[in-house]
Amino acid sequence: MTDECTAREVLDRVGGKWSIAIIVAAARGPARFTELERSIDGISRRMLALTLRNLERDGLLHRTVYPTVPPKVEYVATDLAREIYDALVTLTTWAERHRAEIAAARAAYDRRATAAAE
Repeated sequence: MTDECTAREVLDRVGGKWSIAIIVAAARGPARFTELERSIDGISRRMLALTLRNLERDGLLHRTVYPTVPPKVEYVATDLAREIYDALVTLTTWAERHRAEIAAARAAYDRRATAAAE
């Protein structure tokens, strides 16, 4: 992203499938690469590394490298990411509250679409 990044660019970055999962995990406390890899179903090592790098670049994650052998690296959510996390909790609560209505709307739509196709 450039210095003049648009809201759309920001939303595309933080709204991505892997970004959301990483932000949620990092908001719960420091997480190591392998912990994130294990907790995020379906993410490849390459995609995890790329997404972590992008989130760090955008100021959403803080990466700490400890001088140990082997090296220990932890990722933690920044204040910006914790603010996004709070918004995600609100969105998740909304989705849970309305999931039955959404499922009913989908079923009704599918019935209408099937009837129209016949």
